[in-house]
This record gives sequence, C-alpha cells and structure tokens, in this order.
Amino acid sequence: MQTIHNAVKTEQRPKKKPKKLIRIAFSKKTTIIFLLLIQFIFILLTFTTLSEMSAYIRIAFSWLAIFLGFVIINTNENPAYKLAWIVPLIAVPVFTSVLYLILNNQYSSRRLKTKYAKKCEETKKFLKTERTLMNELEKNDRDLEKMVRYIDHFGGYPAYRNSSAVYLPFGEVKFAVMLDELRKAKKFIFMEYFIIDDGKMWQAVVDILLEKVAQGVEVRLIYDGMGSQFTLPFRYKQKMAEKGIKALVFNPFRPFITSVQNNRDHRKILVVDGNVGITGGINIADEYINQKNRFGHWKDNAVMVRGEAVWNFTMMFIQMWDVISGERTRCELYRPDEAEFPQTDGIIIPYGDSPLDDENVGELVYMDIINNANDYIYITTPYLIPDNEMITALGYAAKSGVDVRIVTPRIPDKWYVHCITKSFYKDLMDLGVRIYEYQPGFIHAKTFVSDDDTAVVGTINLDYRSLYLHFECATYLHGSKCIMDIKEDMLDMLENSCEEIAYDDIESRSLFSKLTSAVLKPFAPLL
Repeated sequence: MQTIHNAVKTEQRPKKKPKKLIRIAFSKKTTIIFLLLIQFIFILLTFTTLSEMSAYIRIAFSWLAIFLGFVIINTNENPAYKLAWIVPLIAVPVFTSVLYLILNNQYSSRRLKTKYAKKCEETKKFLKTERTLMNELEKNDRDLEKMVRYIDHFGGYPAYRNSSAVYLPFGEVKFAVMLDELRKAKKFIFMEYFIIDDGKMWQAVVDILLEKVAQGVEVRLIYDGMGSQFTLPFRYKQKMAEKGIKALVFNPFRPFITSVQNNRDHRKILVVDGNVGITGGINIADEYINQKNRFGHWKDNAVMVRGEAVWNFTMMFIQMWDVISGERTRCELYRPDEAEFPQTDGIIIPYGDSPLDDENVGELVYMDIINNANDYIYITTPYLIPDNEMITALGYAAKSGVDVRIVTPRIPDKWYVHCITKSFYKDLMDLGVRIYEYQPGFIHAKTFVSDDDTAVVGTINLDYRSLYLHFECATYLHGSKCIMDIKEDMLDMLENSCEEIAYDDIESRSLFSKLTSAVLKPFAPLL
C-alpha cells in the first residue's frame, strides 16, 4: 500500500510544476524585476536610437560621456567606485551617461540627506563623551583616545564606561536571549532590522510584543523596504499598527530607477527599556537560527550591551524614526536607568555609519584596528570585497609580523558576489594574509578581534555596500571581558570548522568562475 501511495505521489508531481511556474511568473518579485528591466531597456533603446538617427546627437553624447568622466574623476568618491562608472561610460556612453544623470540628480536623495543631517544636528547635544574619560584616555592610552575622539566628533557617538557586554556566538543563542529580554520589558521596546521574515522566529517575537503592548509597553518597529520586500505580507505596517505596534518602513521599495534605493537600512538593533541593547549580523528570519537550511549551517553572532552605552543605540533608533516619520521624539524620556548600570567592563562604543555624510566611519574603525594591531587580527565577513586602502592596510599588517586571518563562507548566498570575493584571495595571500572558508555552510558574522583587547561586532561587511552605501551599526569594545570569548569562538571555528585556502585551491577554480570574477570585479562597487 505504501509503495502504491508513493507511486501516486510521484505521478502527481509533474502536474504541480506548471502551477509553480505560474506563481513565479506572476509573483511580486518577478513583477518588480520585469518593471525595472523595462525601464533599463527603454532608456537604452530610446537614446541609442536617437544617437543612431543623428550624427550630431551621437557626437553630443560622446562629449557628454567625456565630460561626465571628468566629473566622476573629480568627485570625492572611492577610486574603485569611479572606475565602476568610467568603464561602462567608455563601453556604452549613451546609456551610461543618461543612467548616471538620472541616478545622481534626484530630489528624493537630497531630501533624505538633508533630513538626516538636520536630525543628527538636533540630537548632538544628547551624545557627548564625558570630559573626565577623555582626559584619562589622553594620559593613559593615546591610541584609544584618538579612536574615541574620532567616533565621537565625526561619527556622532560617544564612549562609555558604566556598561558591560556579553558575546552571543550563534543566532540560536541570540534568539533565546532576545526573547528573554523582551519578556522583561516594562517601558519600551525599539526594534530596527534589515530583514524581517514572517516565520517561526518572528512569530515568537510578535507573540511577546503583543503581550507587552497589552501591558502598556511602547513598541516601535523599523524594517527596511528592500530587505523585507519579499518576506512580509502586503501593508504589514498597517497590520502591526492595528495590533498596537508602531511600525515604519525605511525607504519603501518602488520599482523605479532611482539612486535612493541604494541607501538601505542594514542595521540590526534591539533596545529594551534603554538598559539593554543587542546588535550583530542576525536578522529576524528562520535561517539565522538554523530553523531553515538555505546555505548549509548559518554561522552568525551578536553582542548584548547593558548600561550607559545602550543610549547610543536608543539615539540611533530615535534619529532614524524621526527622519522617517517626521516626528520629534522627546529623547530624554528614553534614558537608561542609572540604577541598572553594571560595573564598568572596559570602554564600549555602540556606533552607526551613514551613507549620507562624508565620513566612512565603519571602514575607518576597521582600519584603525588593523593599523594598531601588534600580534593578531581575526576577521569574519560574508563578503570580502576590500578597496585598495583596505588591502594595503591588511598587507602592511601581515608583512610587519601581525597574524592576519580572514574567514569567508564556503557556501555563498550570492554566487556572483562570492566569485568576486574569491578574486581577492590571491592578492591578499601574496601579502601574507591567511584566508579560510567556513566549511559547514554560510558565515554571516561581521567581526574583528585583535590583540586580546579590541573587538568590533556589528552589521558592517567588508564590501562597498556596507562601507559606503548602507546605514550600518556596530559595537566597538576595548578591554571588555567578552573580547576573549570572541577570540575563543574564532579560534574554535578556525580549528574545527574552517579550511585554509591554498594556492592550489585558487588555481583549481573553474574557468567560468575566473571569467565571472574578471568581468564583475570592476563593477563590484555597483553590485
């Protein structure tokens, strides 16, 4: 009977394929891709046809391409980003000229930049490092004092002492801690995430949020319009509001060619009552806690901060909330409780990075760790697409005797990005950097740890999107006890779950992989 049942099931499977193809063909994702493609084709055909109809128009576009080339060269952008535009300008001058003008002259981008700058200026008075702390650092640790001063003055986030940090080495651990802290909430809960997927993980969170709303706890939620585009139901913000959860969508995705879609809210922040803050690489989706197997075992991490330093996360959230909503939140109502401050656990700096200013805070913090390392630097990143400055710094550290190791995934979530990542292996290995791949699957953690005294855990990848285009956040730790936990997790992973890349592995790459890397590498800043 069982055999017959299986046979019937086997016969019925082909009948389901047309339905599945129909669902895919008429899905929201397919529709969006189709609409964007139509726009690209329209621009390409319209202006190519015009240039072919008239020699004067063709000459005009050629001169326009040359002019834009000089404009791009003289901008303050990263050199690799400039190259990513100049190459297509030479190859397809008409299409690229029009596309560049469209993407770089949009009111929506300028408006968002103005609103964010204004809000940061308004809230600057709430974010200042204590003078006594700066004086102590200036006397006792000049290198750390320079880093603290930079993040404070140019990143906008101060350093704290009355705080502690706990390392959460896996998504499953973070999830359990997250639920526990949510259950303790008495005043407010702030959540800001790039991806929220309506699965088991999120439903467990929502159940607690609804309980807390019923108890009078204020719950605010921000999620990214692109990151959650295909993972949440239509009009989800309104559905949350009906249940008492205040929700906002950062930069709702619309299928139009626009540069503002490049700037995504990639942060992952949870704040409970102003006394507990959690950040790291872990979004709210089932693969992050290995309830769904997409790319093998998913390795991620987070850090939980308690005490005075949580204020930076609270302000980060309020700044973004007010920019999106147009509200003016009374910040002082969300201060951490001094009675809850733990014993000082080193220097802790939760900080953010914005694509709307001229400061590459995320990259410069990483560079500072690299440049000040004496013994070792261990790094994990899902996307290894460093610019020339980062390669030079990593190479100098390795050449000067620092043990530099970088862990990337064996199983990627984006095959084309992984092709570009692999193209950097040989360049870095030639400089003395050791490259490892996480064998069980996909590593999504973004971590730096160095010399047993410094670490960063956050959302910032080593690629152009994270370093230049996205809103990001992280926690800088110096002298915290949990730094040794981060190191031990890294060493355990290197020894038991990773395989070091050898030159033979690079040579054995398929011809397709090598060609893909060669073609895509110049365009990496635009991907």
